[in-house]
Amino acid sequence: MAGENVGKTWTGFTYEVGLEKIREYANAIGEAGAVHHDRAAAREAGFRDVVAPPMFAVVYSAGAMGPVLFDPDVGMDFARMLHGSQEFVWGEPVCAGDAVTTDVEWKDLSEKDDKKFFVFESVSRNADGAEVARGTWTNIVRGG
Repeated sequence: MAGENVGKTWTGFTYEVGLEKIREYANAIGEAGAVHHDRAAAREAGFRDVVAPPMFAVVYSAGAMGPVLFDPDVGMDFARMLHGSQEFVWGEPVCAGDAVTTDVEWKDLSEKDDKKFFVFESVSRNADGAEVARGTWTNIVRGG
């Protein structure tokens, strides 16, 4: 039964943050702030390099979530799955050149109204070990 695997962890997915990826992401979401496009502006504002917009967290942590959702121990029924929510708490800003490593833990599985709620927590850290983002990911599987 999937519930007995709550507490399982998946570790060590690393994403190397590229300058152009930050610029492309910023353009895609309409973020025109110079710190997201120009090194000189970012450094003048006190960042190490061009800084990623906060929701770039989805880009560097999504690769860690893929194996979680496809893990047979989780038992996700994709035909009945809905994206429930994502919540993030940010720490150290992510900049071009950072290598961000994300670990995931299965935090909870509950049932309500013939639906299963799968809750996972991701923790992303830069190469110095500073936490850059902590995410809570909830997926809902409708009953059958």
